[in-house]
Amino acid sequence: MTPTKPGPDAGPTVALDPSPDAIRAMAAEVIDWVAGYHESIRERAVFPRTSAQALQERLGEPLPQDGRDFASLLDTFRDVVVANARHNAHPRSLGYVSSPGTAVAALADLLASVLNANLTAWRSGPGPAQLERVTIDWVRQAVGCPEGTDGVFVSGGSMANLAGLAAARARRCGPAVNAEGLSAQHRPLRVYVSEEGHHSVDKAAALLGIGHANVRRVAVDARFRMDVADLERRIAADRDAGAEPFCVVASAGTVVTGAVDPLADVAAVARREGLAMHVDACYGGFARLAPSARRLFDGIEDADSVALDPHKWLYLPVDCGCILYRDPGAARAAFALGADYTRVLETAPGEAFAFWDYSPELSRRFRALKVWMALAHVGARAYGEAIESNLDCAVHLGGLVEESEDLELLAPVGLSIVCFRYLPAGFRGRGARTAEEEAQLDSINERVLVALQRDGGSYLSNATVHGRFGLRACILNYRTMRDDMRRLLDDVRRAAVEGGA
Repeated sequence: MTPTKPGPDAGPTVALDPSPDAIRAMAAEVIDWVAGYHESIRERAVFPRTSAQALQERLGEPLPQDGRDFASLLDTFRDVVVANARHNAHPRSLGYVSSPGTAVAALADLLASVLNANLTAWRSGPGPAQLERVTIDWVRQAVGCPEGTDGVFVSGGSMANLAGLAAARARRCGPAVNAEGLSAQHRPLRVYVSEEGHHSVDKAAALLGIGHANVRRVAVDARFRMDVADLERRIAADRDAGAEPFCVVASAGTVVTGAVDPLADVAAVARREGLAMHVDACYGGFARLAPSARRLFDGIEDADSVALDPHKWLYLPVDCGCILYRDPGAARAAFALGADYTRVLETAPGEAFAFWDYSPELSRRFRALKVWMALAHVGARAYGEAIESNLDCAVHLGGLVEESEDLELLAPVGLSIVCFRYLPAGFRGRGARTAEEEAQLDSINERVLVALQRDGGSYLSNATVHGRFGLRACILNYRTMRDDMRRLLDDVRRAAVEGGA
């Protein structure tokens, strides 16, 4: 739609404020595409064959001075952007901890964008604010945190881990750390996380002035879970060296192998040693909805804070992370900082609530709507069944790998992650390999992965397991079925031929 040229007293152009009929026409085209996309997802290549130069030639242009018709923009979206996207919704897009998204959540995002509530405090949108608080409590119940736990939705897991560590730092250091920084802290603070823990913990430590050199990487056991005895040794050694241990970060689903640390044992150490316990459950936390996995999360109720990503195993579109605090006061101690323009005038407890007291963010989109709408529309039981199916697919894939002569499992199957590698004929049915042979296998599997990704039938990522290069599958899609696991291995074998393995 070409915008009209406004006169000196004219209002917005037609493009900025279209008529209701024009909105309906645009929306009809969009919804038709959405339905078609969901219908055709299995027939699409997971990953495109393209280049940055080719895309720039089709998309690059100077800043438009005049508008153009919406239909032509939708054509560009369909023909260039979508045609050259990695399709995370595809049932064999298994490379990352990446959600396929759902139709109801996508529509909720549309509604949230239309309402455009900026959820800084209760007064910024009483209805949206109250809905977020209700939905946070649903998340609390889903992962098994105790009553009284509170929190907020944030951009993602990295922000949630940052917030959890900030609350732990404030709890240990008191208000002086906000006023004077870590210069008020006379001994270096130490954080503990397993060797398999997410790098966002190191980044959070750097941003908070703790320093990533003060993040202690704890050894793991044969199933890649935190070794609690090594945790205790490291805490004792740091205290003897004059440092101050203050927080342990347990992983409830690592992104490399899917390992869940022994949460109850870690919690016992944290209590005994006077450390805060933060749980990074961004990938795995919602697997607690699956009955077969629930016992893995025993002990999460003792955590001081829990980081989650609804945009992972609730199958929601990004972005939507979440941070929960068992003691909300610790979060307020970390983040509450007044200014005249943020002064809360309401006095009723529910109405005096301010989201900015619980995370670094001030401006916040209405992320809660898609979480609420998806949970209310689908129900926790159906979510549990879908996650159970993902777990079953991972076990099935691990079994197919173990039964094969030309494939080798590199780690026990953890939650929905399977790490394996391809073995050429000369490497099969043998015992220990030399360092040179291991290097050859690494190189071969790198070529297999590149060929697989370019093929487009299935998509895996890489993982380093015990120093070895492996192929990594993460099943996080309600569309993925057992048959897709067989198709995946067929694609891997074809890629091995194409890659010269």
